[in-house]
Amino acid sequence: FEATVEGTLRQPTFVLDHPIEISPLAKPHRDKKGVTERFELFVVGRELANAFSELTDPIDQRERFEKQSRAHAETQRAAVLRAERKVERGDKDASDVLKETKDDIYEFPIDEDFINALEYGMPPCGGLGIGVDRLVMLLTNSPSIRDVIAFPTLKKEE
Repeated sequence: FEATVEGTLRQPTFVLDHPIEISPLAKPHRDKKGVTERFELFVVGRELANAFSELTDPIDQRERFEKQSRAHAETQRAAVLRAERKVERGDKDASDVLKETKDDIYEFPIDEDFINALEYGMPPCGGLGIGVDRLVMLLTNSPSIRDVIAFPTLKKEE
């Protein structure tokens, strides 16, 4: 979606019903299987708002976290294998790519504290993410929220 559609959304556009796989914290849609109760607002090809009904089922949440963690590990293993094949073929700079790939590997732990809190009980709730930072992104034509965010701990070090 990001690579093929997002940049083409010029007029204000609401994108509804995101797949469960990319919405791990959103409630499943009550009428449509495989999607969530979530929407995003896009303006001039950029996400301006993100909102969804919060998932409050600890069993479903654990299953999604575990699936997401497995998918993350598989993606990282595949990236290392691709880089190792390049080294075996003798591709130029393949050793550097392999080292960078291995350096970029990180764990994707399941948030047990969050699951525990859900097990105690969480009332139905929802969230809407829209803020000054997203508006500043739009007004300054910044491609990433990290370019305009005021908190240096969230910015990538250069």
